[in-house]
Amino acid sequence: MPDIALYQPDIPQNTGTILRLAACMDVSVHLIEPAGFPLSDHALKRAGMDYIERAKLVRHISWDAFKQWREEQNRRLLLLSTKADHTYTEFQYKADDILLMGRESSGVPQDVHDYADNRLIIPMKNGMRSLNIAVSTGMVLGEALRQTGGF
Repeated sequence: MPDIALYQPDIPQNTGTILRLAACMDVSVHLIEPAGFPLSDHALKRAGMDYIERAKLVRHISWDAFKQWREEQNRRLLLLSTKADHTYTEFQYKADDILLMGRESSGVPQDVHDYADNRLIIPMKNGMRSLNIAVSTGMVLGEALRQTGGF
């Protein structure tokens, strides 16, 4: 199954929604710290409801710690970005891919962007900047699960 990775998320409601999605789809979420909110935040628990206890959450204390873990696992890292090379629906996923989502407020730094094996974009109407991160995560995870037989 693909995993989700959240790079230093800064909106607890979105993180809670993504944890709920992950629990329902039986995928892991890797939270790359520091987060922009306390992980015990009420809004996180409210958005995730009672699903948070069922989510497979793995915390990484830093980007470097996550990179080390990922390299030990030898898994492909796919960044969802508005500055991407491939449309997410035309990309060929593998069952052990990691779908990386940037910060809601600023995405990811250039070194993280460059580190990803591939960058994926959700095509949108001209003039629109971006979708909510939880919506984007659901769209791309759905396609990855469909392609890899994960449903």
